[in-house]
Amino acid sequence: MATVNQLQRTLQATYGIVPIVAGLDKFTNILTDWSAYLSPAVKGIVPFDAVVFMKIVGVVEIVAGLLVFFRPLFGAWLVMVWLICIALELITTGHYFDVAVRDLVMAIGAYTLAQLTKNKSLA
Repeated sequence: MATVNQLQRTLQATYGIVPIVAGLDKFTNILTDWSAYLSPAVKGIVPFDAVVFMKIVGVVEIVAGLLVFFRPLFGAWLVMVWLICIALELITTGHYFDVAVRDLVMAIGAYTLAQLTKNKSLA
C-alpha cells in the first residue's frame, strides 16, 4: 500500500508536469487548437487575438506547474483555482461540458495535493 508521502509525490509530479505540458502546447497546438476552447464572451473581452491570449495562458500554466514543484502548497491551490476557472469558462462556451467536468475533477485532485502537502508540513 502506498504511503501518504508517495501519494503526495505522485500528485505533485502529475500537477507539476501536466500544466507545464499544456502550457508549452499553447505555443505549438500539437495536442489541440487551444483557441477553439475560448468562449466568444472571452474573445470579446480580451484586447488581442485568441492565439496571443492562449500563449499568455500557456505562460501562466507553465509557472503554475513549476510552482507545484518548488512551492507545492501554493502551487496546488493555484492549479486548483485555475482549473475551476477554466471549467467555468468552458461552460460559457455552451460546448465542451465533458472537458469542464474533467477539469473540475482535476481541481479536486489539486485540492487533495494541497491538503496532503499541508498535512505533511504539519507533521
